[in-house]
Amino acid sequence: MQAVRRSYLLWAFTILLTILASCGSRRHTSDTKAARAADAMANLKSKPLHRFINSWTGVRYKLGGLDKSGIDCSGFALLLQRDIYGKSLPRRSRDQADAIKKRSLDNLKEGDLVFFAFGGREVDHVGVYLNSGFFVHASTTRGVIIDDLTLPVYQRAIVKTGTLN
Repeated sequence: MQAVRRSYLLWAFTILLTILASCGSRRHTSDTKAARAADAMANLKSKPLHRFINSWTGVRYKLGGLDKSGIDCSGFALLLQRDIYGKSLPRRSRDQADAIKKRSLDNLKEGDLVFFAFGGREVDHVGVYLNSGFFVHASTTRGVIIDDLTLPVYQRAIVKTGTLN
C-alpha cells in the first residue's frame, strides 16, 4: 500500500513539474503585442509625448469629442500635435491628410501622422506614429490605444503617411 501511495505521489509530482515546466518554457511576454507596445512607449524620445499618451490611454471614442469624456481620432491627433509639438492641425482627418508632407512608411519618425481609409478611398482615420511599427490613435471600438501598424487590417487601409509641413 505504501509503495502504491509513493508511486501515486511520484506520478502526481511528475505531472505537476511537467505543467510548471511547460508554463516556464513559453516565450516571455516580450513577444506579445502588449509587451512590444510597451517597448515602443519606453523607446519614445519625447517624455512629454509619453506622459500625454499615458494620460489619454483608455479614453473612450466619441465622434466629435475633444476631451477626456470622449475623443475621436482627428481630435486626438489635433491635441497631441498642439500640446506636444506646438503645431496646429485642421479638425477633420481628411483635412489633416492634406496638411502633411508625404513621408514613406519606412521613414516615419516619432510624431508623424498615419492616415487610413477604412470606408473606401477617402481618408477616414488618423493615428500618430511612435516607433517600431506602433502608433497611437482613438479607436472607435477600443478608445485611445497603441496599435501595431503591421497588422493586416491597418496595412490594407493605410493611404498616406507623413509629417506636418
